[in-house]
Amino acid sequence: MATSAEFQSKLDHLPDLPGVYLFRDGRGDLLYIGKAAVLSNRVRSYFQKGTDHSPKNTVLVSQIADLETIVTRSELEALILESNLIKQHRPRFNVVLRDDKQYPYLRLPIKEDFPRLSIVRRVQQDGALYYGPYTPAGALRETLKVIKKAFPLATCTIEIDGKAERACIEFEIKRCMAPCTGNQSKEDYHHIVAQVRQFLEGRDHELLDDLRTQMEEAAEREKFEEAARLRDRLFNIERTLEKQRITQTSTTDQDVIGLARQGSAVDLQILFVRGGLLIGRKDFFWPHSADAGDEELVRSAIEQFYNKDGQPPKELLIPTDLDDVTVIEEWLSGKRGNAVRVVAPERGVKHQLLLLAEENAGAAVANHLRDEEIGRQAVEELKRLVRLDSAPRRIEGFDISNTMGNQSVASMVVWEDGQMKKADYRRFKIQTVTGANDFASMQEVVTRRYGDSENLARPDLILIDGGLGQLAAAMEGLKQVGHRDLAIIGLAKARDEKDERIFLPGRKNPVVLRANSPATHLVQRIRDEAHRFAITFHRKLRGKAMLASKLDQIIGVGEIKRNRLLKQFGSLDKIEAASDEDLQKVGINLDTAREIRKVLR
Repeated sequence: MATSAEFQSKLDHLPDLPGVYLFRDGRGDLLYIGKAAVLSNRVRSYFQKGTDHSPKNTVLVSQIADLETIVTRSELEALILESNLIKQHRPRFNVVLRDDKQYPYLRLPIKEDFPRLSIVRRVQQDGALYYGPYTPAGALRETLKVIKKAFPLATCTIEIDGKAERACIEFEIKRCMAPCTGNQSKEDYHHIVAQVRQFLEGRDHELLDDLRTQMEEAAEREKFEEAARLRDRLFNIERTLEKQRITQTSTTDQDVIGLARQGSAVDLQILFVRGGLLIGRKDFFWPHSADAGDEELVRSAIEQFYNKDGQPPKELLIPTDLDDVTVIEEWLSGKRGNAVRVVAPERGVKHQLLLLAEENAGAAVANHLRDEEIGRQAVEELKRLVRLDSAPRRIEGFDISNTMGNQSVASMVVWEDGQMKKADYRRFKIQTVTGANDFASMQEVVTRRYGDSENLARPDLILIDGGLGQLAAAMEGLKQVGHRDLAIIGLAKARDEKDERIFLPGRKNPVVLRANSPATHLVQRIRDEAHRFAITFHRKLRGKAMLASKLDQIIGVGEIKRNRLLKQFGSLDKIEAASDEDLQKVGINLDTAREIRKVLR
C-alpha cells in the first residue's frame, strides 16, 4: 500500500482527463470504483477540507489507503469500464445489483423463408427481431402459450422445404399449416409472421382489424370452419390484451424505474412495457442503503442492469434527474443500435407509469422486510431446536432420486442469508452404489461434497432428506473425510404424513415440528427444493436412457450414430420428423433412415 507521501503524490499528479478511479483499503481490498469526466477534480473532491460528505462517504474516506486511476478516451468509455469493473469486483461501498442472470427474449428471424420463434438470452445484431426481456419467466411462457394458440406458426426445428412426407400432430390440431409438406406457401406463412409481429409490438388495432377482415371474407366464401378458427383467435388475443394493456397512448418500448424506501431498506422496480403491454418486471432490494441517494441508486441500476447482452428500450423513464444523462443516453443508444431517451417525467401518462412502478416498489420493500423478519425468526428457532451455537446463515440440503435403483442421482441445494443460492447448487451421478440403496448413496454424495477440493463455503448446517438411516449414512460420510464437526440433521415426515420431524445425531427420538412455525417452513422449503432439483436431474438422465434404448433397437445404428442423433435432434419425435437430408448430415444412409422411421412409428 502507498505511504502517506506516496498517496499525496498521487493526489497531486492526477490527470485532467476522463477515466475511472479505484479506492483501496490498507489490505489492498477494493472499497469503491467510480468514473469521472475529469479525474483530478472528482478524486480530489473526496479529500478537500470542509467537504460535507454523506455518512457513507465519510466512512469510505476514513478507510482509503491507496488509489489507482485508469485514463479513458471519453466519459462514455469511463462509464463502460466502471460498469464492467463493478460487475467483476463488487466493491462494498458501491451500490451493487446482486443479479447475474441473462433474461429471456423471443427471437424472430424475419429474413428466413419460414421464421420460427425461439427463446434466447443474448441479443445479437443478426437481422432478427428480439422481444423482451420477459421476467419472471412465467410471463414468457404465457406469451408463447397465447401465440401458439392464436397463430399457426411452425414450432418444429426441422428444415422447412416443402418436401416432408407427412405433417406432424401440430397440423392435425390446427396449430400449424404444414409448410414442411408444401401445404402452406411462403407468402401465406409470412402473413402469419406479420400478425405475430403486430401482437408482440402492441399494434393490436392493426392486428384485430386484419383478423376481422379475414374472418368476414372467410364467412362470405362460406368457409365457416376457417371463419370460426379466426373468431377464436380474435377472442384469445382480445382477452390477453385486456389483461396486459396498461396504456393506450403509445406503442413505444419503455422501461420504467420506480423507487421506494422503508427505514434503511430500498427497493427498485423496473417495469418492462412493450407496445403498451406490461410484459414483466424486475425487482432489486437493498436492506441497508439509507446513505445511498436516489440518483446513485438509479444510475447504478441503469449501468449494471444494461451492462449485459440485453437490449435497452427506446425510452427509459426514471424518477430523478441524472447529471450525466447525456453520456448514459449515448451508451444505451450504442447498445440498442438507435436512439434511446432517458426521461424523468413530472406529469402526464409517463408520470403515471412512474407512480405505478413506485407502487410496485413500495409493496415489494414491505414484502422483503416481512420475509426477512420471518427468516430471522426461522433461523433463531432452528438454532434452538437443533442446539447450534449460533443461528445458521448457510444450510446445504441433500436428496437422492432413482427409479428401482436405475439412474441414481443426488442433489445438493444451498440456502444462504434468506434465499436459495442457485450458483452453489450441485448434482451428482451416484458412482459406487448398485441398486436402490439410498443409505449408501447418501454416504457417497456427502463424502464427495465435503471431501473434494472445490472452493465452496462451509455450511453452518447440513439437512438430509430422510430419517435415522439416512442421517447415520451421511454422518459416516462426514467421518470418512474428517468433518465430524459439521452440524447435521435429518428431516422426515411421520408415518401418518402429518408431522415433520427433525432427527439429531445421538438422539433416538426426533424433534416434532409445529406445523406453522417459521423453522418448519424453512426446512420444508430447503428439503422440497433438494427434491425438485434431484428429480429434475433424474428425469433428464432417464429420458436420455430411454431414448438411447429405443435407438439401440434399430439395425444400422451403433453407439457413435446414436450419440450423433441424440446430439443433433434431442428427441425421438424430432428424429422421426427429420428429412432424409438432415439424417444424412449425421451419417445415416437412406436404408437406415427408413428403418428409423419404421421403428419409431
